[in-house]
Amino acid sequence: MSQRQSKSEEAGSRENERRRTILRAAIDVFARKGYHGCRIADVAREAGVAYGLVYHYFKNKDELLETVVETGWSGFVSRIRAVAEDESSSLEQKVHGIAEVAFEAYRVDPRAVKVLILEVARSPAGTQVVSRQHAFLDTIRMSAEMFSRAQAAGELRADADPMLCASLLFGAIEMGLTAFVSGLVEDRSPEALERAKVQIANSFLHGVLPGAATSSEVSWKQEKASSGTRPKAGKRS
Repeated sequence: MSQRQSKSEEAGSRENERRRTILRAAIDVFARKGYHGCRIADVAREAGVAYGLVYHYFKNKDELLETVVETGWSGFVSRIRAVAEDESSSLEQKVHGIAEVAFEAYRVDPRAVKVLILEVARSPAGTQVVSRQHAFLDTIRMSAEMFSRAQAAGELRADADPMLCASLLFGAIEMGLTAFVSGLVEDRSPEALERAKVQIANSFLHGVLPGAATSSEVSWKQEKASSGTRPKAGKRS
């Protein structure tokens, strides 16, 4: 390796490290102040770099948020895909596995998950993040295919819509994580996260596995039939 090539690689490594430092600082500031309360100066101060250096890597705050989403979702989607396409696992195992991926992401980097949920999914600023919309829809479609395969194998109720199943599963996971990142659930210990992911997965599975919701359906139908055949009150004299 030539000396020039070695210096070029070292420079490239420093560039990547600075960019990662700025991106990490942006995640922390977004999580603490929110998208609208965050300024480029805040990110520079958090990263310990000059104000102008942030603009060397990111043209504005919107691009910072977009990059946060791209970085966060790419790893998440690849892990979800690995679970969904594992042919050796049952549907029940896959649903628990997907919940595990989501809550493990929160355990490892709660601030990044907070930004993805509160500043992207539930903020007007998030409507500008095209990559998040595409990645989320791709994840739903991928999971819908998982449910379709399970339905063909008899693991999913025949009357269940695979696309709705995928949407409901991720909706439940997102709302569960929202309870943690917004502070509705104060206990954020590993034990609490374990209980939460199991509860979400089991609650979802009770509605989609064959025969899982039969008892509740029967109860509802019986109640409806009972109310429909109730004798009418006679006229008072």
